[in-house]
Amino acid sequence: MEKTALRGEDAADRLAVVDEVASKYAGTKGALIPILQNVQSRIGYLPTEVMERIGEKAGVPAAQVFGVASFYSQFRLEPVGRYVVKVCHGTACHVQGAGAITEAVCSELGVEDGETTADGKFTVESVACIGCCSLAPVIMIEENSFGRLTPDEARRIVREYGD
Repeated sequence: MEKTALRGEDAADRLAVVDEVASKYAGTKGALIPILQNVQSRIGYLPTEVMERIGEKAGVPAAQVFGVASFYSQFRLEPVGRYVVKVCHGTACHVQGAGAITEAVCSELGVEDGETTADGKFTVESVACIGCCSLAPVIMIEENSFGRLTPDEARRIVREYGD
């Protein structure tokens, strides 16, 4: 499934995605999380009107949808950049200098950890573990992992995605 296929489209388009996704789960008990995941993968995040429509279509109160979406860290309530730069801060990466990698990436992009660039191209996010401990320190952009990084290499990688 293509990531953020509708980023930037209007609310009617986002609601149409909800309707399409929810129809695939019609009558399926316990489908709230898969619906949220599927919709987020198509839209990029879960704005208020989308969560309200998910509640309507799934037959659950909007408050429950908001509760689930805000409880799990996988769900985003705000838009993110086209590229999410995940910087691993697991034990191995931490020991190998993840803090310096995060500082380099944030400095290169002019944002703080957790923020999105003004042009909407990048979001930087520290994560607990990417699972590439033997390659520490590691960043991930889209499905691509980059390991054994120095701060300068991390800056270069981010610049290449920006071109």
